[in-house]
Amino acid sequence: MPTGGSKQVRAARKRKKRMASVSHDLTDAQWDALKASWGGCAYCGTPATPLQKDCVQAISRGGRYTLRNVVPACASCNASKCNAEVTLWLRRKKLDERSFLVRHVEISTELAAEFASVTSAPTE
Repeated sequence: MPTGGSKQVRAARKRKKRMASVSHDLTDAQWDALKASWGGCAYCGTPATPLQKDCVQAISRGGRYTLRNVVPACASCNASKCNAEVTLWLRRKKLDERSFLVRHVEISTELAAEFASVTSAPTE
């Protein structure tokens, strides 16, 4: 059991403080749309596994949970990437960096436009 001064406890406190200092605006509908658009893990393409929210730019590096910064990732990729910079991590894992980046831009741009029109639609 970690004590009050252990590295794990200090790291958890720092993460909690970082999470509280930025605004996260990813909705459940946006998360569902991201999972549907990617069709599996955004990094390795593994389908039909429980997917986790992964920040392309890690929270520890100034990222946050937003439509343009979150992708669905399998537990293996999410744990492996940790807080690494995404392009360096993709190269290290020998995954297709260009393909990921192009698809990420396409999907996030499409969904941002879709959700912008949903939120700006007049209500009657």
